[in-house]
Amino acid sequence: MTAEPVPPPAWRTRVTAALEAGWRFAGLYAVDEALRLVMTRGPHELLLTCRGPDAQAPSIVDLVPAAEWDEREAHDVHGWSFAGHDPMRPLVAHPAGLGEWTVPVRGDDPHQVAVGPIHAGIIESGHFRFHVVGERILHLDLRLFYKHRGLQRAAEGAPIADGLPYVQRACAADAVTNAVAYAQACEAAGGLWPEPDLGRARTLLLELERLYNHLNDISAICAGVGFAAGAMLFAALKERAQRINAGLTGHRFLFDAVAVGRSDLQIGRSQARDTRLQIDELRTDFARGWRELQFAGSAQDRFQGVGRVAVETAVRFGAVGIVARAAGVQADARSVAPRLWYPDFRPAQPPEASGDVAARLEMRGTELRATFDLLEELLARPLEPGRTERHAPSGSIGVGLVESPRGQTLCAVEHSDGRIARLHLRTGSYANWPVLARAVRDELLPDFPLINKSFELCYACVDR
Repeated sequence: MTAEPVPPPAWRTRVTAALEAGWRFAGLYAVDEALRLVMTRGPHELLLTCRGPDAQAPSIVDLVPAAEWDEREAHDVHGWSFAGHDPMRPLVAHPAGLGEWTVPVRGDDPHQVAVGPIHAGIIESGHFRFHVVGERILHLDLRLFYKHRGLQRAAEGAPIADGLPYVQRACAADAVTNAVAYAQACEAAGGLWPEPDLGRARTLLLELERLYNHLNDISAICAGVGFAAGAMLFAALKERAQRINAGLTGHRFLFDAVAVGRSDLQIGRSQARDTRLQIDELRTDFARGWRELQFAGSAQDRFQGVGRVAVETAVRFGAVGIVARAAGVQADARSVAPRLWYPDFRPAQPPEASGDVAARLEMRGTELRATFDLLEELLARPLEPGRTERHAPSGSIGVGLVESPRGQTLCAVEHSDGRIARLHLRTGSYANWPVLARAVRDELLPDFPLINKSFELCYACVDR
Protein backbone atom coordinates (compact mmCIF):
# COMPACT_ATOMS: atom_id res chain seq x y z
CA MET A 1 0.00 0.00 0.00
CA THR A 2 1.26 3.48 -0.85
CA ALA A 3 0.60 6.44 1.41
CA GLU A 4 -0.59 9.60 -0.30
CA PRO A 5 1.39 12.57 1.08
CA VAL A 6 -0.69 15.59 2.08
CA PRO A 7 0.92 18.80 3.39
CA PRO A 8 -0.63 20.32 6.54
CA PRO A 9 -2.27 23.29 4.74
CA ALA A 10 -4.17 20.85 2.49
CA TRP A 11 -4.96 18.27 5.20
CA ARG A 12 -8.55 19.33 5.91
CA THR A 13 -9.31 19.94 2.22
CA ARG A 14 -8.09 16.45 1.27
CA VAL A 15 -10.04 14.78 4.09
CA THR A 16 -13.18 16.69 3.12
CA ALA A 17 -12.80 15.57 -0.49
CA ALA A 18 -12.39 11.96 0.59
CA LEU A 19 -15.51 12.09 2.76
CA GLU A 20 -17.51 13.63 -0.08
CA ALA A 21 -16.29 10.84 -2.37
CA GLY A 22 -17.74 8.22 -0.01
CA TRP A 23 -14.64 7.25 1.95
CA ARG A 24 -15.27 6.34 5.59
CA PHE A 25 -12.95 6.99 8.52
CA ALA A 26 -11.24 3.83 9.85
CA GLY A 27 -8.51 5.21 12.09
CA LEU A 28 -5.81 7.83 12.58
CA TYR A 29 -2.47 7.26 14.25
CA ALA A 30 0.87 8.98 14.62
CA VAL A 31 4.41 7.96 14.07
CA ASP A 32 7.05 10.31 15.39
CA GLU A 33 7.40 12.17 12.12
CA ALA A 34 3.97 11.77 10.46
CA LEU A 35 0.25 11.24 10.83
CA ARG A 36 -1.46 8.35 9.07
CA LEU A 37 -5.17 8.42 8.24
CA VAL A 38 -6.85 5.22 7.04
CA MET A 39 -10.18 5.42 5.22
CA THR A 40 -12.27 2.72 3.57
CA ARG A 41 -14.78 2.50 0.74
CA GLY A 42 -16.11 -0.98 0.17
CA PRO A 43 -13.14 -3.38 -0.06
CA HIS A 44 -10.72 -0.53 -0.82
CA GLU A 45 -8.45 1.38 1.54
CA LEU A 46 -7.03 4.89 1.30
CA LEU A 47 -3.98 5.91 3.32
CA LEU A 48 -3.19 9.61 3.73
CA THR A 49 -0.06 10.80 5.48
CA CYS A 50 0.69 14.28 6.81
CA ARG A 51 4.16 15.45 7.77
CA GLY A 52 3.95 18.68 9.70
CA PRO A 53 6.72 20.91 10.97
CA ASP A 54 7.21 20.46 14.71
CA ALA A 55 4.49 17.75 14.73
CA GLN A 56 1.62 20.14 14.01
CA ALA A 57 -1.46 19.61 11.84
CA PRO A 58 -5.00 20.99 11.58
CA SER A 59 -7.63 19.07 13.53
CA ILE A 60 -10.28 17.10 11.64
CA VAL A 61 -12.57 16.35 14.59
CA ASP A 62 -15.24 18.73 13.31
CA LEU A 63 -15.18 16.84 10.00
CA VAL A 64 -14.79 13.38 11.59
CA PRO A 65 -15.86 13.40 15.26
CA ALA A 66 -14.81 9.72 15.45
CA ALA A 67 -11.18 10.91 15.23
CA GLU A 68 -11.33 12.68 18.60
CA TRP A 69 -9.67 9.92 20.61
CA ASP A 70 -7.13 9.28 17.84
CA GLU A 71 -5.97 12.90 17.88
CA ARG A 72 -5.85 13.01 21.66
CA GLU A 73 -3.78 9.83 21.76
CA ALA A 74 -1.40 11.16 19.09
CA HIS A 75 -1.01 14.29 21.22
CA ASP A 76 -0.32 12.46 24.48
CA VAL A 77 1.96 9.72 23.12
CA HIS A 78 3.75 11.36 20.20
CA GLY A 79 3.53 15.08 21.00
CA TRP A 80 1.43 16.09 18.02
CA SER A 81 -0.68 19.23 18.30
CA PHE A 82 -3.87 19.82 16.35
CA ALA A 83 -4.97 23.37 15.61
CA GLY A 84 -8.68 23.70 16.28
CA HIS A 85 -8.91 20.78 18.71
CA ASP A 86 -9.62 22.88 21.75
CA PRO A 87 -9.57 22.06 24.56
CA MET A 88 -7.16 19.20 24.00
CA ARG A 89 -8.05 17.15 27.07
CA PRO A 90 -5.56 14.40 27.95
CA LEU A 91 -6.50 10.83 27.13
CA VAL A 92 -3.51 8.58 27.76
CA ALA A 93 -1.84 11.00 30.17
CA HIS A 94 -3.48 11.14 33.60
CA PRO A 95 -3.09 14.56 35.22
CA ALA A 96 -4.00 14.80 38.89
CA GLY A 97 -6.30 17.77 38.53
CA LEU A 98 -9.91 16.75 37.93
CA GLY A 99 -10.65 19.85 35.90
CA GLU A 100 -7.85 19.02 33.45
CA TRP A 101 -9.59 15.97 31.99
CA THR A 102 -13.32 16.30 32.78
CA VAL A 103 -15.95 18.42 31.06
CA PRO A 104 -17.27 21.22 33.32
CA VAL A 105 -20.95 20.76 34.20
CA ARG A 106 -22.88 23.64 35.69
CA GLY A 107 -26.46 24.08 36.83
CA ASP A 108 -28.71 23.49 39.82
CA ASP A 109 -27.64 20.63 42.10
CA PRO A 110 -25.25 18.70 39.82
CA HIS A 111 -22.82 16.42 41.60
CA GLN A 112 -20.29 13.77 40.62
CA VAL A 113 -20.23 10.03 41.23
CA ALA A 114 -16.89 8.27 40.77
CA VAL A 115 -16.75 4.57 39.86
CA GLY A 116 -13.40 2.80 39.55
CA PRO A 117 -10.66 2.54 38.47
CA ILE A 118 -10.61 -0.45 40.84
CA HIS A 119 -13.76 -2.53 40.49
CA ALA A 120 -15.43 -5.30 42.43
CA GLY A 121 -15.25 -7.67 39.45
CA ILE A 122 -12.19 -9.17 37.81
CA ILE A 123 -11.85 -6.56 35.09
CA GLU A 124 -9.19 -4.14 33.96
CA SER A 125 -8.84 -0.61 35.30
CA GLY A 126 -11.33 2.01 34.15
CA HIS A 127 -12.64 5.13 35.83
CA PHE A 128 -16.15 6.47 35.20
CA ARG A 129 -16.87 10.01 36.37
CA PHE A 130 -20.63 10.60 36.27
CA HIS A 131 -22.10 14.09 36.42
CA VAL A 132 -25.63 13.66 37.74
CA VAL A 133 -28.63 15.45 39.13
CA GLY A 134 -30.35 13.07 41.48
CA GLU A 135 -30.01 9.78 39.61
CA ARG A 136 -30.17 11.31 36.12
CA ILE A 137 -26.86 11.20 34.20
CA LEU A 138 -26.00 14.51 32.56
CA HIS A 139 -22.58 13.55 31.28
CA LEU A 140 -19.98 10.81 31.62
CA ASP A 141 -16.22 11.32 31.49
CA LEU A 142 -14.21 8.17 30.78
CA ARG A 143 -10.67 7.62 31.96
CA LEU A 144 -9.04 4.48 30.62
CA PHE A 145 -5.43 3.84 29.45
CA TYR A 146 -4.29 2.93 32.97
CA LYS A 147 -1.81 0.21 32.03
CA HIS A 148 0.83 1.31 29.55
CA ARG A 149 1.86 -2.15 28.38
CA GLY A 150 3.77 -0.78 25.43
CA LEU A 151 2.88 -3.68 23.14
CA GLN A 152 3.04 -1.62 19.97
CA ARG A 153 6.38 -0.05 20.83
CA ALA A 154 7.83 -3.36 22.03
CA ALA A 155 7.02 -4.96 18.68
CA GLU A 156 9.18 -2.46 16.79
CA GLY A 157 12.32 -4.08 15.45
CA ALA A 158 10.96 -7.61 15.73
CA PRO A 159 10.78 -9.87 12.67
CA ILE A 160 7.39 -9.76 10.96
CA ALA A 161 6.53 -13.33 12.04
CA ASP A 162 7.27 -12.47 15.68
CA GLY A 163 4.71 -9.64 15.85
CA LEU A 164 1.72 -11.92 16.41
CA PRO A 165 2.13 -12.36 20.20
CA TYR A 166 2.00 -8.60 20.69
CA VAL A 167 -1.35 -8.09 18.94
CA GLN A 168 -2.78 -11.39 20.12
CA ARG A 169 -2.25 -10.51 23.75
CA ALA A 170 -3.67 -7.03 23.43
CA CYS A 171 -7.02 -8.67 24.22
CA ALA A 172 -7.65 -12.37 24.86
CA ALA A 173 -11.32 -12.18 23.85
CA ASP A 174 -10.38 -10.79 20.41
CA ALA A 175 -7.12 -12.70 20.01
CA VAL A 176 -8.09 -14.19 16.65
CA THR A 177 -9.40 -10.91 15.26
CA ASN A 178 -6.25 -9.03 16.19
CA ALA A 179 -4.01 -11.80 14.86
CA VAL A 180 -5.88 -12.09 11.55
CA ALA A 181 -5.86 -8.30 11.09
CA TYR A 182 -2.11 -8.28 11.73
CA ALA A 183 -1.47 -11.20 9.38
CA GLN A 184 -3.54 -9.58 6.63
CA ALA A 185 -1.68 -6.29 7.08
CA CYS A 186 1.69 -8.05 6.78
CA GLU A 187 0.54 -10.03 3.75
CA ALA A 188 -0.90 -6.93 2.08
CA ALA A 189 2.43 -5.16 2.55
CA GLY A 190 4.20 -8.19 1.10
CA GLY A 191 1.92 -8.43 -1.92
CA LEU A 192 0.57 -11.82 -0.79
CA TRP A 193 -2.96 -13.22 -1.16
CA PRO A 194 -4.47 -16.13 0.84
CA GLU A 195 -5.32 -19.38 -0.89
CA PRO A 196 -8.91 -20.63 -0.31
CA ASP A 197 -8.01 -23.03 2.53
CA LEU A 198 -6.24 -20.22 4.38
CA GLY A 199 -9.29 -17.97 4.05
CA ARG A 200 -11.55 -20.79 5.27
CA ALA A 201 -9.35 -21.52 8.29
CA ARG A 202 -9.24 -17.90 9.42
CA THR A 203 -12.99 -17.46 8.91
CA LEU A 204 -13.63 -20.58 10.99
CA LEU A 205 -11.50 -19.20 13.83
CA LEU A 206 -13.14 -15.78 13.64
CA GLU A 207 -16.63 -17.28 13.85
CA LEU A 208 -15.65 -19.54 16.74
CA GLU A 209 -14.43 -16.41 18.52
CA ARG A 210 -17.69 -14.61 17.72
CA LEU A 211 -19.69 -17.60 18.98
CA TYR A 212 -18.33 -17.67 22.52
CA ASN A 213 -18.16 -13.87 22.79
CA HIS A 214 -21.82 -13.36 21.85
CA LEU A 215 -22.91 -16.10 24.26
CA ASN A 216 -20.85 -14.45 27.00
CA ASP A 217 -22.35 -11.03 26.23
CA ILE A 218 -25.93 -12.32 26.37
CA SER A 219 -25.10 -13.84 29.76
CA ALA A 220 -23.70 -10.49 30.93
CA ILE A 221 -26.81 -8.60 29.78
CA CYS A 222 -29.00 -11.04 31.71
CA ALA A 223 -26.81 -10.50 34.77
CA GLY A 224 -27.22 -6.75 34.32
CA VAL A 225 -30.93 -7.03 35.17
CA GLY A 226 -30.55 -9.75 37.79
CA PHE A 227 -31.97 -12.48 35.52
CA ALA A 228 -29.87 -15.25 37.05
CA ALA A 229 -31.42 -18.11 35.06
CA GLY A 230 -30.42 -16.51 31.77
CA ALA A 231 -27.00 -15.46 33.04
CA MET A 232 -26.15 -19.00 34.14
CA LEU A 233 -27.59 -20.69 31.05
CA PHE A 234 -25.72 -18.58 28.49
CA ALA A 235 -22.53 -18.68 30.56
CA ALA A 236 -22.73 -22.47 30.44
CA LEU A 237 -23.20 -22.36 26.66
CA LYS A 238 -20.18 -20.06 26.39
CA GLU A 239 -18.16 -22.61 28.37
CA ARG A 240 -19.16 -25.36 25.94
CA ALA A 241 -18.17 -23.15 22.99
CA GLN A 242 -14.73 -22.59 24.49
CA ARG A 243 -14.27 -26.32 25.01
CA ILE A 244 -14.92 -26.76 21.30
CA ASN A 245 -12.17 -24.18 20.71
CA ALA A 246 -9.77 -26.15 22.91
CA GLY A 247 -10.60 -29.38 21.09
CA LEU A 248 -9.85 -27.87 17.69
CA THR A 249 -6.83 -25.69 18.48
CA GLY A 250 -5.60 -26.66 21.95
CA HIS A 251 -6.58 -23.31 23.49
CA ARG A 252 -9.90 -22.03 24.82
CA PHE A 253 -9.19 -18.50 23.53
CA LEU A 254 -7.77 -19.83 20.24
CA PHE A 255 -4.29 -18.50 20.98
CA ASP A 256 -1.51 -19.31 18.48
CA ALA A 257 -4.01 -20.55 15.87
CA VAL A 258 -3.11 -17.79 13.36
CA ALA A 259 0.18 -17.42 11.49
CA VAL A 260 1.48 -14.91 8.96
CA GLY A 261 1.39 -16.22 5.40
CA ARG A 262 -0.06 -19.60 6.23
CA SER A 263 -2.40 -21.68 8.37
CA ASP A 264 -1.32 -24.86 10.12
CA LEU A 265 -4.85 -25.70 11.24
CA GLN A 266 -5.83 -29.15 10.01
CA ILE A 267 -9.22 -30.75 10.70
CA GLY A 268 -9.80 -34.28 9.47
CA ARG A 269 -13.11 -35.70 8.32
CA SER A 270 -14.01 -37.38 11.62
CA GLN A 271 -13.01 -34.36 13.73
CA ALA A 272 -15.03 -32.06 11.48
CA ARG A 273 -18.04 -34.35 11.83
CA ASP A 274 -17.72 -34.58 15.63
CA THR A 275 -17.30 -30.80 15.93
CA ARG A 276 -20.38 -30.20 13.80
CA LEU A 277 -22.39 -32.46 16.11
CA GLN A 278 -21.20 -30.49 19.16
CA ILE A 279 -22.05 -27.20 17.49
CA ASP A 280 -25.46 -28.52 16.43
CA GLU A 281 -26.23 -29.52 20.03
CA LEU A 282 -25.07 -26.11 21.18
CA ARG A 283 -27.30 -24.48 18.60
CA THR A 284 -30.35 -26.44 19.79
CA ASP A 285 -29.75 -25.49 23.42
CA PHE A 286 -29.14 -21.87 22.46
CA ALA A 287 -32.48 -21.75 20.60
CA ARG A 288 -34.29 -23.09 23.66
CA GLY A 289 -32.57 -20.61 25.97
CA TRP A 290 -33.18 -17.74 23.59
CA ARG A 291 -36.89 -18.57 23.45
CA GLU A 292 -37.08 -18.58 27.24
CA LEU A 293 -35.35 -15.21 27.34
CA GLN A 294 -37.83 -13.74 24.83
CA PHE A 295 -40.73 -14.71 27.08
CA ALA A 296 -39.12 -13.47 30.31
CA GLY A 297 -41.27 -10.35 30.57
CA SER A 298 -39.59 -8.88 33.64
CA ALA A 299 -36.21 -9.01 31.89
CA GLN A 300 -37.47 -7.78 28.51
CA ASP A 301 -39.14 -4.77 30.12
CA ARG A 302 -35.76 -3.67 31.43
CA PHE A 303 -34.12 -3.83 27.98
CA GLN A 304 -36.54 -1.63 26.10
CA GLY A 305 -35.67 2.03 25.55
CA VAL A 306 -32.54 2.00 27.74
CA GLY A 307 -29.14 3.24 26.56
CA ARG A 308 -30.39 4.36 23.18
CA VAL A 309 -27.89 5.27 20.43
CA ALA A 310 -29.54 7.24 17.62
CA VAL A 311 -28.44 6.44 14.09
CA GLU A 312 -27.12 10.00 13.74
CA THR A 313 -24.95 9.51 16.82
CA ALA A 314 -23.69 6.16 15.56
CA VAL A 315 -22.67 7.65 12.21
CA ARG A 316 -21.23 10.87 13.62
CA PHE A 317 -19.05 9.23 16.26
CA GLY A 318 -18.04 6.20 14.23
CA ALA A 319 -19.82 3.40 16.07
CA VAL A 320 -18.93 -0.08 14.83
CA GLY A 321 -20.17 -3.63 15.18
CA ILE A 322 -23.24 -4.54 17.20
CA VAL A 323 -23.61 -0.98 18.48
CA ALA A 324 -23.77 0.48 14.97
CA ARG A 325 -26.02 -2.18 13.45
CA ALA A 326 -28.46 -2.02 16.36
CA ALA A 327 -28.85 1.68 15.60
CA GLY A 328 -29.51 1.06 11.91
CA VAL A 329 -26.03 1.47 10.40
CA GLN A 330 -25.41 -1.35 7.94
CA ALA A 331 -21.66 -1.63 8.41
CA ASP A 332 -19.92 -4.98 8.79
CA ALA A 333 -16.36 -5.65 7.63
CA ARG A 334 -17.37 -9.23 6.79
CA SER A 335 -19.39 -7.96 3.83
CA VAL A 336 -16.20 -6.61 2.20
CA ALA A 337 -13.65 -9.28 3.20
CA PRO A 338 -12.21 -10.82 0.02
CA ARG A 339 -9.34 -12.39 1.96
CA LEU A 340 -11.78 -14.41 4.09
CA TRP A 341 -14.62 -16.85 3.34
CA TYR A 342 -17.89 -14.92 3.58
CA PRO A 343 -19.75 -15.67 0.32
CA ASP A 344 -22.77 -13.43 -0.29
CA PHE A 345 -22.55 -12.07 3.27
CA ARG A 346 -25.00 -9.34 4.23
CA PRO A 347 -24.94 -7.50 7.59
CA ALA A 348 -27.69 -8.60 9.94
CA GLN A 349 -30.24 -6.06 11.17
CA PRO A 350 -32.53 -6.23 14.19
CA PRO A 351 -36.31 -6.26 13.62
CA GLU A 352 -36.34 -2.71 14.99
CA ALA A 353 -33.16 -0.64 14.84
CA SER A 354 -34.00 1.20 18.05
CA GLY A 355 -30.38 1.46 19.19
CA ASP A 356 -31.21 0.45 22.77
CA VAL A 357 -30.19 -2.49 24.96
CA ALA A 358 -33.01 -4.57 23.47
CA ALA A 359 -31.72 -3.99 19.92
CA ARG A 360 -28.13 -4.81 20.87
CA LEU A 361 -29.32 -8.01 22.54
CA GLU A 362 -31.43 -8.93 19.50
CA MET A 363 -28.45 -8.29 17.22
CA ARG A 364 -26.40 -10.86 19.09
CA GLY A 365 -29.13 -13.46 18.79
CA THR A 366 -29.50 -12.76 15.08
CA GLU A 367 -25.76 -12.90 14.47
CA LEU A 368 -25.41 -16.13 16.42
CA ARG A 369 -27.86 -17.86 14.10
CA ALA A 370 -25.77 -16.69 11.14
CA THR A 371 -22.59 -17.88 12.87
CA PHE A 372 -24.05 -21.32 13.46
CA ASP A 373 -24.88 -21.52 9.74
CA LEU A 374 -21.38 -20.44 8.74
CA LEU A 375 -19.70 -22.91 11.09
CA GLU A 376 -21.81 -25.73 9.70
CA GLU A 377 -20.74 -24.85 6.15
CA LEU A 378 -17.09 -24.41 7.09
CA LEU A 379 -16.98 -27.81 8.79
CA ALA A 380 -18.86 -29.62 6.04
CA ARG A 381 -15.55 -30.98 4.73
CA PRO A 382 -12.02 -31.46 6.07
CA LEU A 383 -9.73 -28.48 6.37
CA GLU A 384 -6.18 -28.65 5.10
CA PRO A 385 -3.27 -26.28 5.91
CA GLY A 386 -3.34 -23.14 3.75
CA ARG A 387 -0.77 -20.82 2.25
CA THR A 388 -0.49 -17.46 0.49
CA GLU A 389 0.52 -16.75 -3.08
CA ARG A 390 2.18 -13.78 -4.74
CA HIS A 391 -0.50 -11.28 -5.77
CA ALA A 392 1.05 -7.82 -6.14
CA PRO A 393 4.29 -5.93 -5.59
CA SER A 394 5.32 -5.49 -1.97
CA GLY A 395 5.13 -2.17 -0.16
CA SER A 396 6.25 -0.66 3.11
CA ILE A 397 2.81 -0.35 4.73
CA GLY A 398 -0.04 -2.84 5.02
CA VAL A 399 -3.52 -2.53 6.54
CA GLY A 400 -5.81 -5.26 7.82
CA LEU A 401 -9.51 -4.70 8.61
CA VAL A 402 -11.43 -7.48 10.36
CA GLU A 403 -14.85 -7.62 12.03
CA SER A 404 -14.44 -8.64 15.67
CA PRO A 405 -17.35 -9.55 17.97
CA ARG A 406 -17.29 -5.87 19.01
CA GLY A 407 -16.83 -4.33 15.58
CA GLN A 408 -14.23 -3.42 12.99
CA THR A 409 -10.61 -3.76 14.06
CA LEU A 410 -7.82 -2.01 12.19
CA CYS A 411 -4.21 -3.15 12.22
CA ALA A 412 -1.58 -1.15 10.35
CA VAL A 413 1.95 -2.50 9.95
CA GLU A 414 4.93 -0.58 8.61
CA HIS A 415 8.02 -2.67 7.97
CA SER A 416 11.60 -2.36 6.81
CA ASP A 417 13.88 -5.23 5.77
CA GLY A 418 11.45 -7.80 7.12
CA ARG A 419 11.15 -6.17 10.54
CA ILE A 420 8.38 -4.16 12.16
CA ALA A 421 9.00 -0.43 11.99
CA ARG A 422 5.60 0.59 13.33
CA LEU A 423 2.53 -1.27 14.57
CA HIS A 424 -0.87 0.26 15.29
CA LEU A 425 -3.98 -1.54 16.54
CA ARG A 426 -7.40 0.15 16.72
CA THR A 427 -10.07 -2.24 17.95
CA GLY A 428 -13.86 -2.18 17.95
CA SER A 429 -13.80 -1.42 21.67
CA TYR A 430 -11.55 1.61 21.10
CA ALA A 431 -14.05 2.93 18.54
CA ASN A 432 -17.12 2.35 20.73
CA TRP A 433 -16.00 3.67 24.13
CA PRO A 434 -16.80 7.32 23.20
CA VAL A 435 -20.20 6.15 21.90
CA LEU A 436 -20.95 4.51 25.26
CA ALA A 437 -20.36 7.85 26.98
CA ARG A 438 -23.10 9.35 24.82
CA ALA A 439 -25.49 6.41 25.19
CA VAL A 440 -25.81 6.95 28.95
CA ARG A 441 -26.75 10.63 28.79
CA ASP A 442 -30.16 11.33 30.34
CA GLU A 443 -30.34 7.75 31.65
CA LEU A 444 -30.60 6.73 35.30
CA LEU A 445 -27.37 5.96 37.12
CA PRO A 446 -28.61 2.49 38.24
CA ASP A 447 -29.06 1.58 34.55
CA PHE A 448 -25.40 2.15 33.73
CA PRO A 449 -24.26 -1.44 34.49
CA LEU A 450 -26.89 -2.79 32.08
CA ILE A 451 -25.99 -0.30 29.33
CA ASN A 452 -22.29 -1.01 29.85
CA LYS A 453 -22.84 -4.77 29.56
CA SER A 454 -24.87 -4.34 26.38
CA PHE A 455 -21.78 -2.71 24.83
CA GLU A 456 -19.44 -5.18 26.60
CA LEU A 457 -16.30 -3.29 25.62
CA CYS A 458 -12.75 -4.27 26.44
CA TYR A 459 -10.55 -2.20 28.76
CA ALA A 460 -7.35 -3.99 27.77
CA CYS A 461 -7.74 -2.98 24.11
CA VAL A 462 -6.76 0.59 24.95
CA ASP A 463 -3.99 -0.47 27.35
CA ARG A 464 -1.84 -1.58 24.45
